[in-house]
Amino acid sequence: MRTFRGETEDNLSDVDLLAAHVAGDRHAFSTLLGRHYDHLWHVAKRTSYTAEDAADALQEALLSAHRRAATFRQDAAVRSWLHTIVVNACLDRIRRNKARPTVSLAAEEGREPPEKRDRVAELELRLVIERALRLLPPDQRMAIVAVDLEGFSTSEAATLLEIPEGTVKSRCARGRKKLASALEYFRDEGNRS
Repeated sequence: MRTFRGETEDNLSDVDLLAAHVAGDRHAFSTLLGRHYDHLWHVAKRTSYTAEDAADALQEALLSAHRRAATFRQDAAVRSWLHTIVVNACLDRIRRNKARPTVSLAAEEGREPPEKRDRVAELELRLVIERALRLLPPDQRMAIVAVDLEGFSTSEAATLLEIPEGTVKSRCARGRKKLASALEYFRDEGNRS
């Protein structure tokens, strides 16, 4: 078990792990990522239009965080700092894709999930919601993901997205209205489980 300042890496705070990484500990950053990787992957998937873009953006974000660790100012939690880097990497990839569109070579990318209700209802609902989220413009999707899916307050989301609170509220309102329209199917009593 590796130690830093007399503590094992598992007992260190996120800030201490980042400091250990900056100080040259070659394992501290991987320990930090072990704590937050699942959250960051879900953020990338919800923010991106495809799984490939999510994977690429997450890789770029983690590389950026690894390189820029010394710039962390401790005015936010490390998890929030990483979250912001992932969201920004996803937005950069979305902008790049708009500038030069690409076609996925993955065979399964173009296929829709089977219409048979052979999956657990929760999984099916998640797929439908993720598809509806992809219909939203990136700015509205970021706000909805931060507030409604990740559970950040409006104030926290404003800090993460680096926009005013009022902008977060208006983007969430517009996004929710579009989602309600896209998910109208679930309002029919016969479609509820």
